[in-house]
Order: sequence, then structure tokens, then C-alpha cells
Amino acid sequence: MPIKDSRHAPCASSCEEGGIGTCCIGPTPAGTPCAWEVPSRQLAGGFPSLLLRAQNQVLKKGVVDEQANSASLKEQLKMKDQSLRKLQQEMDSLTFRNQQLAKRVELLQDELALSEARGKKNKKSGDSSCQLSQEQKSVFDEDLQKKIEENERLHIQFFEADEQHKRLEAELKNRLEVLETDAAQHQAVVDSLTRKYIDTIEKLQNDKTNLEIKSQTLEREAKECRFQAEECQQQLKSLHADLGRRLDDSLCIINEKVPFNDTRCSQYNALNVPLHNRRCQLKLRDIAGQALAFVQDLVTALLNFHTYMEQRVQIFPIDSATDTISPLNQKFSQYLHENASYVRPLEEGMLHLFESITEDTVTVLETTVKLKVFSEHLTFYTCFLRKILPYQLKSLEEECESSLCTAALRARNLELHSDMKKITAVFEKLHVYISLIVLPSIKPEGLLRTNYSSVFTHIAAGLHGFHNVMKEISKHYSQKAALEHELPTATQKLITTNDCILSSVVALTNGAGKIASFFSNNLDHFTASLSYGPKGGTEFISPLSAECMLQYKKKAVAYMKSLKKPYSDSVPYEEALANRRVLLSSTESREGLAQQVQQSLEKIAKLEQEKEHWMLEAQLAKIKLEKENQKLKSSLSGQLIEPMPENSVLLNAAEREKEVSIKTSREPVKKMSLIGMLTMTTDSKEAPEAKSREDLIKNHYMARIVELTSLLQLADSKSVHFHAECRALAKRLSLAEKSKESLVEEMKLASQSISRLQASEMLAKQFDGHTPWDSSKHTRRASKRNMETERIICWK
Repeated sequence: MPIKDSRHAPCASSCEEGGIGTCCIGPTPAGTPCAWEVPSRQLAGGFPSLLLRAQNQVLKKGVVDEQANSASLKEQLKMKDQSLRKLQQEMDSLTFRNQQLAKRVELLQDELALSEARGKKNKKSGDSSCQLSQEQKSVFDEDLQKKIEENERLHIQFFEADEQHKRLEAELKNRLEVLETDAAQHQAVVDSLTRKYIDTIEKLQNDKTNLEIKSQTLEREAKECRFQAEECQQQLKSLHADLGRRLDDSLCIINEKVPFNDTRCSQYNALNVPLHNRRCQLKLRDIAGQALAFVQDLVTALLNFHTYMEQRVQIFPIDSATDTISPLNQKFSQYLHENASYVRPLEEGMLHLFESITEDTVTVLETTVKLKVFSEHLTFYTCFLRKILPYQLKSLEEECESSLCTAALRARNLELHSDMKKITAVFEKLHVYISLIVLPSIKPEGLLRTNYSSVFTHIAAGLHGFHNVMKEISKHYSQKAALEHELPTATQKLITTNDCILSSVVALTNGAGKIASFFSNNLDHFTASLSYGPKGGTEFISPLSAECMLQYKKKAVAYMKSLKKPYSDSVPYEEALANRRVLLSSTESREGLAQQVQQSLEKIAKLEQEKEHWMLEAQLAKIKLEKENQKLKSSLSGQLIEPMPENSVLLNAAEREKEVSIKTSREPVKKMSLIGMLTMTTDSKEAPEAKSREDLIKNHYMARIVELTSLLQLADSKSVHFHAECRALAKRLSLAEKSKESLVEEMKLASQSISRLQASEMLAKQFDGHTPWDSSKHTRRASKRNMETERIICWK
């Protein structure tokens, strides 16, 4: 067995400590960060290096102890080898002596044989010679016996020494191999730990430098934050002083000018008209729309449930197509057939309630009149459920009494028996609480304001109870349908009907769950929004106050519309200032551009005048042609002279003018042209002179030309203005894009700094957990980082 040495314990402990240090400090071979990497980045001080040095010292001490132990074992092995060599030499010497003694014994035996042969020949030898030979023989025998015993003893000692030497040699070899393997392992561990520690030290030094840089930047930013905080405190103090002064002034004015505060008394405050909360109205309309959708789904599910239940009563337990069903089931089927007249009004009542909630109304419990209609429809449906409940229970009992009903099916029927009672009780409970909510719109003193929140809470609880009961019914009916499908007399019609009933029950369960969760989520809004009134008041708004509020709202809207006047189109002052540089930096000066524009306008005016002149000349030529045509027409009586196609309109106009001049002595005559309308008077006694007519037409067209020229100049000036505005807008667009890019870059930098601060904060927390003695230092760092984070958030 290997020899155990107590000096191995420190080495083992050091190996264990080294293993722990490796697990806590060294990175994994895959390169993924271990649990040590996050806190090690924060350990930028002297703690990690001290810890690594301590572990290295322990490992070095263990390695030195192992090396000393191996050296001592080598010395022992050398000593054992020396003793073994000595024993080998003694063995060799003993073997040589044994050989000598063996040769001597052989020689003595030969002499004895010769002496015996001589004795036979010389029998007559003297007694003295016999005695001598016997004495010599006895001496030789004793000597030989001693030598044999000594040789045997030496053989035994040599064998024992050889066995002990072999055993000791094997033990020492095994121990040497174990120690060599341990030393190799320790050396490998030391080398790996040394490499890891070197890498870790380098990483920690890099992290230390990075953290020092970050700390310096954070310190600078913290100083800036402190300066800003001081400025903010000063501004806050000045604001406090200003607000306090204003408050004192306001209190003095209130005390001097206000005779009494009507909001303190509930009776006086009830006379005040509250504000119209448009946001609240839009929210209530949205909620009412969601409730309408849920009620529509619920109504559809209830219709399907009652209809499929009617079909089931017709086919189970007795099929009406083959045999007559019981009178009870006939009556039950008749009542179920009337379900639409009770279920459909629920959807209609909810629709009327939704339509009554608009942006221009005031929706509170006192003014919600349409809620009464929905409550009445719910009352009718609750009466319908109470009416069909006994028949439904008797029908289930009749199924239990049937010969085909098994024990499991009977148990399911009994469970449904209790579930039907629960669903009727739930609807009665909901009907009671909804009728309580209707009371403020009918009889305001019928329900106290303090009970409103409790009523809404009970409605939410009732809806959750409805959902739970429907889940139980769905569970029990699915089990019942599965058992009925296993019956030998189950028909395909029964299976299909059961599946339809199950689908309608599932739809009812989902609808009940949606309504319950919807009402619970909006419970606080119902309690707050349905009870707002005058400012500082403790009572609900009345219908009269709501009507006054709406009238005042309409008047205010009309007044605001009357105040709105369209502004004339002009360039804003800021844009004009922004475009001033563009105008000044253009290639041509403003005066040169104005001169060019003026010259262009003069040319355009001249061209327009020439154009109008020639158009006037053409018009005069047409008038002369008309006169000539009239003369020809008067001279040629009875003959129809067809005018030119292009002058037909002018001839017809001349004929109409002649007829009018005959009828009336002096009447204004209107002439239409491409430029305008000419109005002149004609005298039946005297023919219109061509010259006076030409002068009138010329004056009219000249005035028209001047007017059109001024309009053209105005249009040109507007076009120049619009062009300048377009250039200014393009410039502003480019500036806005540049500012957007700069803001995006700043946002990226801010997000990066925020992420760095969050990482630093996380490292600080973990470092605080590892090094509690540096908590004060890292607390200061954390406070600085928090201040920096707040500053970045405020900046954003």
C-alpha cells in the first residue's frame, strides 16, 4: 500500500483553493463570460490583485512542499538501494563461502571414503588410528552441521531481505509514480492558473483604465450637474418668491373683491353650470360601443342556446317524429320557441343607449334616460327565464327517470339541474342592480350618491358569477353529451344537436368572460365619469344643469366661430427675416430686379394696349359692316340676303337692336364682346352717329385695358412673392433636415450614455455585494451616475 503523508493536506487544500479561484476568476474556454466577469470589471482597485497573489502563494507553497517531499522520497530510495547493494554483496560473499564449504565437504567425504577403504584393507590397524579418525569425523560432522545451520539461517535471512526489498521497492515505485503524476498535475494547474491570472490581470488593468476614464468623465459631468442644480435651485427660489408674492396679491384681491364663495355650500354650488367634458363623452361613447358589441355577441349566443334546446326537447328522450312527447316538454318547447321576442330587445335597448351618448350630450346617471329601456328589456328576459325554469328542471327530472339514463348520466343531469337555478339567480341579481342604476334618471332621491360605487362593484361581481356559472354549465354539459353519445339509442340528430348546444354554451361562456373583464377594467371610469358636476361640488349634475350646459356650449361655439376671421395671405415676419439673406445674396440686387420687372410690365402693358387697339379696330369694322348690311337689307325689299357666316351673329344683333329702337324711344342697349359689356342709349328719332359710337367704344375698351393691365401686374407680383416663399420653404426644409440629423445623432449618443450608465450601475450593485468595505465609495459613484442619468433624461 502507498505511504500517506500528512504533508499532502496543504497541497490538496491549495489545489482546491486554486480550483475555486479558477472557477470564480478565469473565463470559460468558449469565451462566454462567467459569473466572475461582471463583478471583476468593477474590481478595478487592489483587491483582485491581492486575491490572485494570495492564491498564487498558496499554490506555490503546495508545489514547494510536494517537491521537497519527492526529494526526500528520492533520498530514501537511494538509501534503500545502497542497503540492497550491501545485502547483495553479503549474499555473494555467503554464496562464495557456501561453495567453499561444499567443496571442503566433498573433499572430506572423499578422504573418509579413502580412509574407510584403507580401514578395510588394514583391519588390523591400531585402535589409536580408529579413534583418531572417529574424532576427526565427529569434529568434521559438528563443523559441517554448524556450517549447514549457518548456511540455512543465511538463506532464510537472504530470502526475507530479498522479499522485503522487493516489496519496499514496489511500494516506493508506486509512490514515486503517484507523486510524479501529482507533481505534473500541480505543475499543469499552476501553469494554467498563471496564464489565466496574467490574462485576468491584463483585462482588469484595461478595465481599470476604462473605469478611470469613465469616472473622470462622470466627475466632470457631475460638476456640471451640480452647477446646473445650483442654478435650478436659484431659479426655484426666485419662482417660489414670485409665486408667493402672486399668491398674496391674489388672496388680497379675493378677500377684497369676492363677497362669498358659493362652492363651499352644496346648495349654492348645485346652481352653477359645470364644464362640458368632451373627452369624457368620447370615452363613454367608445365604452358604450364596446359594450354594444359584447351584448350583440351575447344575444346571438343566447338565441342559439334556446333554439338548440328547443330542438333537443323535440328529439330526446322521445323523438317527436316517431312518437308523441310529454305535455311538459310540449309546453317547454312552446315557451322556448318564443325566446327571440325576449332576447332581441336586449340588443335594441343597448343600441338605443349607445345612440343616446354623443359628443354634444352630457352622460351621467341622472341624464341617461335610455338606460331605463335596457333595464325593462332585461326585466322581460329575466321573467322569461323564471317562466321556463320549472319546465327545464322537470324536463331534466324526466330524463333521469328514463330507462336509458345511467347513474353517471343522472349525476350530470342533477348538476345541470343546480346550474340552471344558478343562472336564473344570476340574471335576477343583475336585473336588480341595473334597475338601481336606473333610479337616478327617474327618481333621484331613490338612490344615494354614496351607494353608486357599491352598486357598480356588485354588477361586476354578478358578471363574474355569470361567467363562472357558464363555465360550470359548459363542463357539465360536455360530460353529459359524451355519455349520451355512448347510448345505443343515440341518433345522429341528437349528436348534432348536442354539438350545437355545446358550441352555443362555449360562445356564451366566452361572451360572459369578455363582458365581466370589460366591466371590471372600466369600473373606476364608470364610478368617476358618471358623477361629475360643478367644480368643488358634492352632488351629481341634474338634467336641468345638463340642458343649460349644452345651451351655453352651443353659444360658445357660435361665438368662437364668429371670432374666427380669415387672415390675408402674407409672408410671416420670421420667414421674411429668414429669406432676407437669400434675397441679399442673389446675383442681382433688389433694385435691378425691380427695374427689370418694371420694364417687363411696361412692355406687357404696351403689348396689351396694342392688342386691345387692334381688337377695337376689328370691332369697329364689324359694326361698319353691320351698317352696310342694314342698308342693303332696307334697299332690297322682299329679297333675303344671306350674310357672311362669320358675321351672322352681328347681323342678328343689329336686327334686334332696330326692333328695340322702334319700340322704345330711348332705351339702354347692351353689346357683348370678348373684353366686356358695352352699354349705350339709342334715339329713335336720330340715327346713331358712327363717330360718337366709336368714341364710346374706344373709351370703354381703354378703361378695360387699364383694368386688365393692373390685374396682370398684381398677378405678376403675386407670382414673384410665391416664388420667394417657395425658395424660403426649401431653405427651411434643408435646415430642418440638418437639425433632424443632428438631433438623431444626439439621441444616439444619449442612448449610448444611458446604456453605459445602466451597465455601470449594475456593476456597482454587484461590486457592493462583493466588497462591502467600499460601500461608501461606490455609493458616491452610484449617486453621481444617478445624477448623470437624470441630467440626460432632462436633456432629452
